[in-house]
Amino acid sequence: MTIHRRRLLASIGLGLPAACLLSACRADDVEGVGTTSAEARTGVIVIGAGISGLAAARHLADQGEDVLVLEARDRIGGRIWTSDDWDGAPVDLGASWIHGVEKNPITELAAKAKAKTVVTDLESTTDYLPDGQEAEGARAEKIEQWRERTAGALGTYREEQDRDAPMRSVVERSLRFSALPDGDKAMVNNALNDYEHEYSGSTTQMSTLYFDSDSAFDGDDVLFPGGYGQITDYLARGLDIRLGQQVKNIDWNSSGVAVRTDKASFQASQVVVTLPLGVLQSGTVTFGPGLPEAKQTAIEKLGMGILNKCYLSFPRKFWPDTDWLNYVPPVDKYGQWAQWINVTRANGEPVLLGFNAADFGRTIEGWSDTQIIDSAMQTLKTIFGQNIPEPTGHQITRWASDPYARGSYSYYKVGSTPAMRDQLAASITDRVYFAGEATSSKSSATVHGAYLSGIKAAKEIIA
Repeated sequence: MTIHRRRLLASIGLGLPAACLLSACRADDVEGVGTTSAEARTGVIVIGAGISGLAAARHLADQGEDVLVLEARDRIGGRIWTSDDWDGAPVDLGASWIHGVEKNPITELAAKAKAKTVVTDLESTTDYLPDGQEAEGARAEKIEQWRERTAGALGTYREEQDRDAPMRSVVERSLRFSALPDGDKAMVNNALNDYEHEYSGSTTQMSTLYFDSDSAFDGDDVLFPGGYGQITDYLARGLDIRLGQQVKNIDWNSSGVAVRTDKASFQASQVVVTLPLGVLQSGTVTFGPGLPEAKQTAIEKLGMGILNKCYLSFPRKFWPDTDWLNYVPPVDKYGQWAQWINVTRANGEPVLLGFNAADFGRTIEGWSDTQIIDSAMQTLKTIFGQNIPEPTGHQITRWASDPYARGSYSYYKVGSTPAMRDQLAASITDRVYFAGEATSSKSSATVHGAYLSGIKAAKEIIA
């Protein structure tokens, strides 16, 4: 993290006992910052300085509302996190893309922030087989055929069934997976793993009926050579953001809301909660009167998935100029290092980005950096030969282990439905509002979905 990009504010003192937080205190009874009393406000507290929280705070502030943003981390952005560790080559450790630039609100924000974008093309792909050979001709067609057959199995099930089932069990039964030779099994596995990279959940748990229950914007997908942090930095300008404030409890009654952090206590009229689904599931933040049953059910049944990144920098580029490098791992290495992005096109540096999703992505969080790099290099050496150079640098994410994320983004687990996202988004009386990608029934797991959810919550408060 670079300090010049962050708005660091002094933390304040310890809070009043919970019993006093919602008492009808006069404004002149509440002492100022740095005391043991709660800080009283007449406006809105926003919990979380990710893009949904910043969107809500920005909209409220622009409408003249008094807004305070509380953020547990020592940086803004949440699951948007641009690293400047490599001088002149920023990389995004969290969100990377604007998915569909046409009429996408993030496209408009990028223009306002003067943030340059670069198109990535799914058609610009080189496929590699388990032995490392490039897939060409009939072998390339076979990969595509198994992708189509996998998608067809899922589609047929949805047309004929109304009872949900895990994606893998549906595909294996339809394609008679157990009778296939290992080469074909590897291609089916690779097709299933594509869904895991897209939606973050394991196909042993992901809903066949609802996994793609969202809408999309048209147009290209684009990356930010200067990092996604340009967008959150732009939204944060002029906002009152308190970093290092880990929220412990949210309480409310007819008089207002009280928020207690590990350092201080705050009072306001309303609160917007943008905690990631994984944090809500962890129970590390408690809600005074308790949450409505439907909201608690949604929290429990929706899935929080994982997509981890491993950036490797090299002394020279040894891979093709396509945007994507897709590897079909052998059957005994399911989901391992199957997708790579050629970062060179975005920032001009010899950098590769490897993704790992779902079960394997979660497993390697317990590995050391050295173990992860060695595993990645085994795949790259299988593809490009034993004589490729060793990496000169690395940056690795572990989103499931991050206490303020506890995963990458939400997905539809078997037992969950789109209606549960609406329950997750529902406000409690006129005091407690919710936002974040998991609350978006139309665009979950996207930056634009998170952003629009924050705007929605802000508009509900103003209305």
